[in-house]
Amino acid sequence: MMQIFRGIQGAARARERQCGSDREAAGCAVTIGNFDGVHRGHQAMLALLISEARHRGLPSCVLSFEPHPRDYFARLAEHPEAAPARIATLRDKLSELERCGVDQAVVLRFDERFAAQSPQAFIDEVLVCGLNARYVLVGDDFRFGTRRAGDYAMLDAAGQHQGFDVARMMSYEVHGLRVSSSAVREALAAGDMARAAALLGRPYAISGHVVHGQKLGRTLGFRTLNLRFAHARPAAMGIFVVEVQGLGGRVLRGVASLGVRPTIEDAGRVLLEVHCLDWPIDLGLDAAYGKLLSVSLLHKLHDERKYPSLEALQSGIARDTDDARAWFSAQPAR
Repeated sequence: MMQIFRGIQGAARARERQCGSDREAAGCAVTIGNFDGVHRGHQAMLALLISEARHRGLPSCVLSFEPHPRDYFARLAEHPEAAPARIATLRDKLSELERCGVDQAVVLRFDERFAAQSPQAFIDEVLVCGLNARYVLVGDDFRFGTRRAGDYAMLDAAGQHQGFDVARMMSYEVHGLRVSSSAVREALAAGDMARAAALLGRPYAISGHVVHGQKLGRTLGFRTLNLRFAHARPAAMGIFVVEVQGLGGRVLRGVASLGVRPTIEDAGRVLLEVHCLDWPIDLGLDAAYGKLLSVSLLHKLHDERKYPSLEALQSGIARDTDDARAWFSAQPAR
C-alpha cells in the first residue's frame, strides 16, 4: 500500500522512524509535479522512476501539490477563471499513483510561503533535508522556486554538489502528439472521450462517496446516485454514458450528469448524478449510500441544458436514457 504524507515534515519524521540515523537508507527516488490525471506521459515517467528506485534500493516517491499552483496564483490575482480545469480529484490522483506502483506520495500545500521559496531553499529544505532525495527525475519543462527561477541546469548542478543524481525525461508522444494534462483537458472539454481515454491509457473516471441529495430523481422516476466533485471547474461537464463500479464487484451501466444542475439550482456546486439503467433488485434501493464508487465517463451525449420545467427535465432524462441504451447496444461485444 502506498504511503501518503501531508507535508514535508510528516515524510521526514516517517523516514527517521523507519531508518533512524542511517541517512543513506532513509533516502528516496523522487519525481516532482502536479500529475493531474496521471496520463500516459506521467505513467511513463513513473515507470522510469520505479525502475531507478528499485535499482538503487530506494522507495519511489512522488512530490505533488494541493492546491494546484495555478489555482493559487489565479485566486491571488482575483481571476479564478484563469485556473486550469481539474481533471482529477486528489483522491483519484493518489489512487492512480498507487495503481502505478509508487511507494510514497508527499502532498505539499502550495501557499504564500511555499510560493515565495527560492529555488535553492526548495532544494535545501524539501529535496535534501525533507526527503533526502538520492535521485530526482523531472520533466523537460520543469521549473521551480519563486517566479519559476529554478530550472533543470540549476537542479543538476545542485545535485552534483549536494549528493543526489538528477535525470530529465523528455515529452511522451502518442501518434505524434505530445501527451500532457492540457491535452487531456482539451479532449474532455470537447467531449471527445475516446481521445481522452487514449491520452490517459484508460477511460476517464471520477470516484466519490454516494451522498444524499434532494431525492428529486425519485419524484421524476429516475433515481440517481449522487457524488460530489471537489473542484468548481471539472475538466468535463455535461451528460454522459457511464459505467459504475464499486457495488459488490458489479459493473452497472448508466447515464450521468456532471455539472451544476441548471434546471434545479445552478448554485455553482458541482455534482455527478448517475442513473443506473438496470438497478439489481437484490441490492436494495438504498444500498449505495456511503459507498465509494468509480464512474467511468465513456461517451458524451450533450452539454448541460436548462429545461423550462420539471416536466421538460423529465422528458429530457428519458431521452438521455434511451440514447445511453442505444449507445451501449451499438458497441462491440466485450
